[in-house]
Formats: sequence, C-alpha cells, structure tokens
Amino acid sequence: MARLTLQSIVKSFGTTTVLSDIDLTAEGGEFLTLLGPSGCGKSTLLRIVAGLERQDSGTVRLDGDSIDADRPSRRDIAMVFQSYALYPHMTVRRNIATPLEMRSLNPVGRMPGLGRLVPGTSAIRRGIDGKVAEVARLLEIDRLLDRKPRQLSGGQRQRVALARAMVREPRIFLMDEPLSNLDAKLRVQMRSEIRELNKRLGKTFVFVTHDQVEAMTMSDRIAVMMAGKIRQLDTPRGLYDRPADLDVARFIGTLPINEFPAEARAGQTSCAAFRKLIPAVEARPGAPLTIAIRPDAFRLSQTNGALLVGQVRRMETLGGETVLHVMAAGRIGDVRVQMRHGDVGQVRVGDEVALDVDPKDMLVFDISGRRLEFQRDVMEMVV
Repeated sequence: MARLTLQSIVKSFGTTTVLSDIDLTAEGGEFLTLLGPSGCGKSTLLRIVAGLERQDSGTVRLDGDSIDADRPSRRDIAMVFQSYALYPHMTVRRNIATPLEMRSLNPVGRMPGLGRLVPGTSAIRRGIDGKVAEVARLLEIDRLLDRKPRQLSGGQRQRVALARAMVREPRIFLMDEPLSNLDAKLRVQMRSEIRELNKRLGKTFVFVTHDQVEAMTMSDRIAVMMAGKIRQLDTPRGLYDRPADLDVARFIGTLPINEFPAEARAGQTSCAAFRKLIPAVEARPGAPLTIAIRPDAFRLSQTNGALLVGQVRRMETLGGETVLHVMAAGRIGDVRVQMRHGDVGQVRVGDEVALDVDPKDMLVFDISGRRLEFQRDVMEMVV
C-alpha cells in the first residue's frame, strides 16, 4: 500500500500559475479525492504525479523515494482517463493485455505471427492471458473479451479502462474524472464499484472530480482545490460540518448554504434577520460577520422563541425530502430549508412557518471568509 507525498509542488503555464505550493499526502490504501471547480489545477496535479507533466518545483515521492526523474512507465502508477483512451481497433482482450505486452515482450515478440518464433514468447503470452482473464472476471467483463470498444456501453468501456489499469498491478491508481461521460444511474453504480475495488485491492486511489456528490460518497478524505491551492483537506463529514472558510462552505453541499449578514457585539452576535441573539465569537465588537446555515440544519418550531419566522413562497420535492423557500422578515432572498417529507407535515405554500437551528449547526465567518469559533464558555451555557 504505497504512500504518495507531494511537497511544495508549483506549476505555471507561461505567466499563469496553475499550482501554488501544493503539499499533500495520500496514505497507503486511502481513497483520496481532489475536488474543485474546473480550472482549479486538480487534473494538472494528477498528471504531474503520473509523470505526464513536469512541475516547475517541488517533489513527488512514493514511500519516501522521489520519482521526479522517473519516466511515466517506470513510476508503477496506473491512470484512468475521462475518455477511457481505449484502442478502437483492438478487442477488449487486447486492450487489457497491451500494458503487460509492452512490459514483458520485446518489439519482435509483440508482432503477430512472427512473435511466436521468439523463444519464451508463448509462455509469456499464456501468463498474460491468465491475468487478463482474472481481471476480467473480477470486473464482470469476461464475456466481452472478444468485442471491440464500439460494441460496448459507456459503463462497459469504463470497466475495460479499469481492467487495463488493474492488470499492471500498480502501486497507485490515478483517476481523472472517469465517470463524467456516464448517465446519472450508471454513475451511481460505478461510484460504488470503484469504491469497493479500492477496498478489495487495498491500493491507494487518487480520484479527480468536480462533482461533490462523487467526492462525498466515495472518499476517505477530500482535498478541496481552488485557484491552484488546497483550501482544506478533511473527511467528507468534516468538510460539510466544519468548512475552513466561506468559499469551502459555499462549494460543499447539494443545496447552496444560507448566508446572513451579522455583527459582533460584546458577549453576543447580532443578525437583523434573526429574532434572537446567538453566542459570541472571537471578534472585536462591531466587526462584520457572515452567519451560514445549511438548509438541512433548520427544524420547524413554535413561533415564540424561534430564530426565524417567514412565509413559504415555494416548495420543491427531492425524492424523500422537501425544500421550502421561505421569505423571512429582514432577509433579502429566500431561506432554503431542507426536510424529510414527514417533518414538513401539513405546511403549504403561503403558510407562515417558524424555524429554529441548534447553535452548534451555525457557522460564523469573518470579513475575510475565515471560520470563527463560538466562545467555549458561552456555548457551554447554551448547550
């Protein structure tokens, strides 16, 4: 189970800095995801690990050893691309076998017909065929070995690409948005299969995506990248509950997070949209703040003592959940509230609803976007 370490990686294209001083470690056997919007540098970072791009400075290490001078073929790393990169003229069998043929046979041995005359070639090919069959059975594509890529569905092509990576038995798997070409139902299925593959093989996986649902459901840890920097490295739960800054809070979450302008006061925090004060944070009195609340943190309450009261302007059904759009007094724009159907009860469009939130589920950020902690002694009193 190889440990991948990136130290102070910097990469520019012309005058544009794409990666800025990246430090990152993927532990042995870990499923680590690079998550971020398009253009944030995550695919470039993956290509540097694979040896397909050269960093301007910094070091890539496997189990403590630098691999910067190694060619891609010598790094013992397998990469699965978004486009699958299958050879259209070859059968599935040959597509999977090609990495082993390139590694084990000389140019003459790889030639059809003539290769059989090279001593030892037949034994090598039998070994390759055995490994191809084993991997194909594992990914349940053994019945497809004699087909061409054009005869396969998107999910089948993805499995062939995975099989071609697996047959090499690499130390690390790199995956660059491998599910983006699949339909929604197949993406869900392949997410589960790739995660199970990671557990079964015990190999280190580094996965690139801009889809946070993929990242949150598959990963042990997620590195959120923005503008060539890692803004936060944490577990999926940690990113959702304790984002390091407001940008991460906005990026993580299926529904946009609710934001409320607020102000620090002595011993408390004030927000014009709220009907009550909330605990204080470590900020000077008068400092502008932003209070952010996830849509699923709200609960229906009694009007007396509620944090917010407003009118339901719109309702949306999302599977087993309902999203309420509530216009609250002192608030510009709707407050988004996400609840299970059973918790919504008889609420209808036009009704007045009272909402409350546990202070522990509130996030407070200063004017620079940095998350602030509630004062411990005040929180203990509230709880």
